[in-house]
Amino acid sequence: MLPDPLFLNVHMYGVMIGLGLLACFLVLFSFFKKKGIEQEFIDFVFYNGIVSIAVGFGAAALFQAFYNYLENPEAGFKIGGGITFIGGLLGGAACFLIVYFIFRNKYKSKLTDVLSIVPSCILIAHGFGRIGCFFAGCCHGVETDSFLGVQFPHLDNPVHPTQLYEAAFLFIMFGVCSYLVLKKNFKHNMSLYLISYGVFRFLVEYIRGDERGKLLSIMSPSQFWSIVMIIGGVVLYFCFKKVLLAREGGEVVEAAVESSTETNKNANLMQAEVEPNLSEQTAEVESGEKEVKQKKSKPKKSAPPVDENKPIEEGEGEDNN
Repeated sequence: MLPDPLFLNVHMYGVMIGLGLLACFLVLFSFFKKKGIEQEFIDFVFYNGIVSIAVGFGAAALFQAFYNYLENPEAGFKIGGGITFIGGLLGGAACFLIVYFIFRNKYKSKLTDVLSIVPSCILIAHGFGRIGCFFAGCCHGVETDSFLGVQFPHLDNPVHPTQLYEAAFLFIMFGVCSYLVLKKNFKHNMSLYLISYGVFRFLVEYIRGDERGKLLSIMSPSQFWSIVMIIGGVVLYFCFKKVLLAREGGEVVEAAVESSTETNKNANLMQAEVEPNLSEQTAEVESGEKEVKQKKSKPKKSAPPVDENKPIEEGEGEDNN
């Protein structure tokens, strides 16, 4: 644990957040290149991502301030009492989608082409962030006397290092999602991420021991949003499946049209090659028919007429013995 500044006002928590963001964008550029995404769209996602991350940090602080206010209204609404990841995720995702739908027609690539890559970027950044939480001593678990317990300087007894539990889960999921998208061309990584992280976060909240504010009396704020993530992941799976089927159907139709067009072109070329030969043959046949008609139309030579009054000479008409 390194809760004190390393130098000046630089804390280990901030260093890990910076490493997480760097890893996030390295994964983004590397995976997009491997998938053949156009450079203009990569640049758009990069700049949109920077803006969305900034908005996400603001949303994370606002969500946490709202939870703290619900728990203790007398203290007033104050920003600066910590941040919550899920609040930041919701705010950042909303910002990204709004900007994307405004400018989407400028690019050939679509969000559906890169949606399965996004979870890998989120997972690796979040994993480094949780290690930062461990160094800062925040987001820890409840007290425990097991061998897993960690003693933080500001706490009296060892607690579950829930930050490390979550970091391990996030890095494992990063490996799984990266393998699926790069090796198997899996299209439902976002649904897998939402459902798996929602389930994990809902369960790990039972051994969280830090103060996280209040939203509902029967569950923590993060458990409520975990349920929302799980439901969203299931809905997204079926909706995205329909989109993919519609796209595949469109590609099949397009391929059939292209094949038909190519067939017609080949047929026209063959016809163009055959027509001159047919014309020559037809001309020859017609010429032959004309010659035959001309021959038929010529008068035949007839035998000279016989004069009946002419006397038959002697010996004429008799056989010579």
